[in-house]
Amino acid sequence: MSKWQQQIRTWLSRYFDLPSDVMLDLPRITTIGSIHVYIENHTGLLHFSDEEVRIQYKQGQIRILGKDLGVKMMLKEELLLEGELKSVEFLPDSKGR
Repeated sequence: MSKWQQQIRTWLSRYFDLPSDVMLDLPRITTIGSIHVYIENHTGLLHFSDEEVRIQYKQGQIRILGKDLGVKMMLKEELLLEGELKSVEFLPDSKGR
């Protein structure tokens, strides 16, 4: 997405009071304490182990670190993980978007 398209989407989101995650193709991440993480609006699961999960979204990746991580539910654009969460990191797209 070009810069002007992103600026227009940001302006429309503010003007019409629309959720930013919907207008800007951003993931929505909800944590429940340090035991569950719910991710919406992702584009795929890249890596899974009991200590690290990497998820693709349109502008990069999300890396979740923890202990005894497991997939509780997985749908096309939604993912529910459980385990002992340590961190959630956003890794920028290597294409420099």
